[in-house]
Amino acid sequence: MESALIALAAALAIALSTVFPAIGQGKAAKTALESIARQPDAAKDIRSTLLLSLALMEALTIYGLLIAFMLIGKIK
Repeated sequence: MESALIALAAALAIALSTVFPAIGQGKAAKTALESIARQPDAAKDIRSTLLLSLALMEALTIYGLLIAFMLIGKIK
């Protein structure tokens, strides 16, 4: 029973840490592209800020994967 709960927790960790950052990345990219379309002169600044924010969002996904691996390691 305990193994099933740990497996469920690992599955939830992967699912939640993948879905929500993906939604955030999509919204950030959409907003950045709209901003670049409005002000092409600021494209360099917008692009660098976008890449930094996408990297931080991707780190959240990697943390979720790490937690899932740690949980799977506890299954006997």
